[in-house]
Amino acid sequence: MSVKIEDLFKYNQEWVNKKLNLDPDFFDKLSEGQSPEVLYIGCSDSRVTAENIIGARPGDLFVHRNVANLVVEGDINGMSVITYALDHLKVKHIIVVGHYHCGGIEAAMAPGDLGVLNAWLVHIRNVYRLHQQELDAIEDDHLRNGRLVELNVVEQCINITKTAVFQRARKEYGVEIHSWVFDIHTGKIIDLEYDIEKYWKLAEPIYRLIG
Repeated sequence: MSVKIEDLFKYNQEWVNKKLNLDPDFFDKLSEGQSPEVLYIGCSDSRVTAENIIGARPGDLFVHRNVANLVVEGDINGMSVITYALDHLKVKHIIVVGHYHCGGIEAAMAPGDLGVLNAWLVHIRNVYRLHQQELDAIEDDHLRNGRLVELNVVEQCINITKTAVFQRARKEYGVEIHSWVFDIHTGKIIDLEYDIEKYWKLAEPIYRLIG
């Protein structure tokens, strides 16, 4: 589908008109501030927009998106979002959302020098290395990539668990983490049921930062 830049202004005006028809005070209320209860960490893929796939309204989600929905502690952008969400917005839930047929996952599994992307995709390759025995036993490429999508989501949840800002928020007010995968074939969300108690029991001796 070809989109002209001027069309985007047209779509914006149509959206404004629709909102005002439903509620004349919509933008006055929107400008008063935000108090979302959910931090959504998802993929930058144009087909997987955070608000649309779960029917969220403006103000419901605090959103961070990047290639393959990674949580990298050295990524100041991502960590700033997580810190703001926990320390200032006091979100009650963090949801990491991957999706099948993820281009980042597929690129990480294809040999080749991708320039600056190498430093990002290596984090996905590290996930593969951690689960290589399980993944190498899957003969079908699509099924293997789909399983890596799932494992990658869980590993990013673990990465959040390792951070001091999350550990502090969990101790102070019990923030929760969720691991989801969006099935691009059906439009449905699959809950991988991240068990924080299980993973924290394994990780705490090494990664506990908050007493």
